[in-house]
Amino acid sequence: MDYTFSTPMLVFPATSLLMLAYTNRFLTLSQLVRELYDRAKQTNSESDLAQVNNFRLRLKITRLLQIFGALSFAVSIISMFVFPFSEQISFGVFILSLVFLLISITLLILELHVSIQAINIQLDDIDDA
Repeated sequence: MDYTFSTPMLVFPATSLLMLAYTNRFLTLSQLVRELYDRAKQTNSESDLAQVNNFRLRLKITRLLQIFGALSFAVSIISMFVFPFSEQISFGVFILSLVFLLISITLLILELHVSIQAINIQLDDIDDA
């Protein structure tokens, strides 16, 4: 295994772009919640209630995926601080950062699944109209 000081730096660009994408997802989701809030005040339909529950779940998942993404980034930085003292411990810490990144990406896949359910709620509402 060829683990060097620069190995953790390899994930920096990917993690930074991932965090930007997560932030954009959150901003879009918060805008959709605000739009639903305005619409729900006027019409109190069952599909709006289903969307509210869906949005709550998506917000919880989004919060978790952002937390694990940020943890991955922070732990990767910590692994570089540890490197001068112990290459072996640094490598273990870096592996932990990759585990956090994998959890974050897995949560993203889950959020995408729930997001598709939200779209299906709207499509079902159109079918019922």
